[in-house]
Amino acid sequence: MTQQLHPMLPRENMGENSRGRFVQALKSHIATRVTPGVRELYEHAAKADWERDHGEPPQDRHEIRQSLSQKSYYQLWSSLRRTSQHLLWSTVADCIERQAEQLRDAAKIENPVGSLQLDPNLELPWYQWDVDIHAMPGGYRGEYGEGDVFAGALYDRGVYLYAMGQMGALNDDYGQSIIANYLSVEHPTFSPQHILDIGCTVGHATLPYAQAFPAAEVHGIDLGAPVLRYGHARAEALGTKVHFSQQNCETTNFPEEQFDLIVSHILLHELPPEALRRTFAECHRLLKPGGLMVHADFPGYEGVDHLSQSMIDWDTYNNHEPFWGPMRDMDLVAESAAAGFTSANVESVIVPTGRILQSGKGQQSGQLSLLVGRKP
Repeated sequence: MTQQLHPMLPRENMGENSRGRFVQALKSHIATRVTPGVRELYEHAAKADWERDHGEPPQDRHEIRQSLSQKSYYQLWSSLRRTSQHLLWSTVADCIERQAEQLRDAAKIENPVGSLQLDPNLELPWYQWDVDIHAMPGGYRGEYGEGDVFAGALYDRGVYLYAMGQMGALNDDYGQSIIANYLSVEHPTFSPQHILDIGCTVGHATLPYAQAFPAAEVHGIDLGAPVLRYGHARAEALGTKVHFSQQNCETTNFPEEQFDLIVSHILLHELPPEALRRTFAECHRLLKPGGLMVHADFPGYEGVDHLSQSMIDWDTYNNHEPFWGPMRDMDLVAESAAAGFTSANVESVIVPTGRILQSGKGQQSGQLSLLVGRKP
């Protein structure tokens, strides 16, 4: 496994490192040894019990979830998954709290190559206040002092542990995969001069664009001040020029038609449908004619059996991901077309990633579903 390392990263002591390895081992054990039992439980017990009580087998992922939810094995599986998530965040949080002052000091950058603009008057949308996405304490917004970077450091290390290191030493696999497996293949002569990453968090996927297109002006926006402070300091420590600003992707302060390329990475499923529609419209406003919009998220439910849908949908109800299922139910191509791109200029593309996912079937290669729109 690739070792995560960069100058802004919190330094673990031996005990914290051991706890992190335990969390990774627990998550792997749940995925490879416990999860397959849920499928067996459904096929050999829950499905038959539901059919006995309702006169027909479960008809969709929601009925399958209901059929399983009363079974003790499913409850154990669900509890283990939720517990492992809390263990992940608490393990990383203890390490960061021990170094909070040093991290805040390290984030104070003199003579930066990039920039950071925060907006203390920015009104955060309701879905940021109501939801701590993927059960991360405080979400992206949590601030615990002046110049705080806790949420950024927590996200940086937490993502690495969650993915078990398979997203690379810099957690930059998604950005790298889009550039290598889509842009360079489908648009080999494309050379954007102005790039925007929306919902950039700490810039994991943002930095690859600055590195792949060194002549471009690269911007990253997010709602959370602490993740942006950390992301700015991280980019500076890695010698990469990015302009970070605190903005809502539904309505930004950038002028019309400023960008050649607008991207996002695993953002769409964190937006409620109405916010997602406004984001598509804002992307259309910001793109230059001929510019590209590329949103990367996980594939939808089309062609996926109902049992697999139900297991994927666990996060919607149990992992603070309330928009996970609704996003997969939306016709994103049609929604983008309605936002101004027109149906002839929008498509959905599946590309591989370097990430290896742990599933009930063992290890499998990762995939990203790209929503691609070109402004006429």
